Order: sequence, then C-alpha cells, then structure tokens
Amino acid sequence: MAENPAEQMVFTLNGRAVSVRSDPNLPLLHVLREELGHRATRFGCGQATCGACTVIVDGRAVMSCDMPVSAAVGLAVETAEGLDGVPPHPLVTAFLDHQAGQCGYCLPGILMAAKALLDAEVAPDRARIARALDANLCRCGTHVRILDAVEDAARQIAGRV
Repeated sequence: MAENPAEQMVFTLNGRAVSVRSDPNLPLLHVLREELGHRATRFGCGQATCGACTVIVDGRAVMSCDMPVSAAVGLAVETAEGLDGVPPHPLVTAFLDHQAGQCGYCLPGILMAAKALLDAEVAPDRARIARALDANLCRCGTHVRILDAVEDAARQIAGRV
C-alpha cells in the first residue's frame, strides 16, 4: 500500500499562519499534536464519537480525528491552547472556579465546543448549552459542574456578572 505524498498546507492556528508538510489525508488531530505540538487536543475514540478531539474550524466545533488536514487549508483552526491568554478566556476561569474537571482528559474538547457556542450565541440557556456539549463525553461525571461553568462564562462574556 503506497503512502500519499506529503503536501505543503497552510492554515491559521490560534490566530497565526502555520505551514505544514504532511499527508493531506492525515487527520487534523495528528498534525496538531505531532507536527505542531498542540497537545491539548486529545485522541479519544478515533471515530468522532467522544468529542475529546474537538477543535473549532471557521467558527464550528468539529472533531479533528475525523477531519483530514487538507480540509483545514485556508481556514482558521482554534485549539484549547488559544484560550490561554492574559487574562485567560472566561471559560478557563469559570471551569477552574466551578471545579468542572476531574481527570481533565475531556476538557479541551468540551472547552472548544463551549467556546464555539458562546462565540455564536450571546446568552444560551442551560438546555442549549447541554445540546451543544452533547457530543462531548465526560466519564468522570462532572456534567453539572461543566454546565454551571459554561453558564458562568456566558454571563461573564455578556457582561452580566
């Protein structure tokens, strides 16, 4: 079985242009982690069913284990590393304040799904937040704290704290 030849591909990652030379069919997840060193994005199931690999691509939460890197060419990709600014994104502080993580493995994907929602909707209600996070599994059972944290972050972003 022949390997696909590597191609040069350019996209924006957390606000900066990046260029990678890779097999265009390689999952975006692997390029982010192994070639670009963005290890917050996690490998979970490898079948786009657990949400651990969720990133934002042009404003939409997508599972990067199921997306070829070639599909990101020319687009804006955001990973959890992009939330670590000064000050950190309100989602980060809300998750810490609410102790929304236990083992933390799922959190980068959940954070990115939540950010995509909050970027698109100013004041989602709890039911809408739950629907937006439905594809992201947390086996530790911190769902209530996660929902509380996203609600809190939404209030902070909307200036209603």
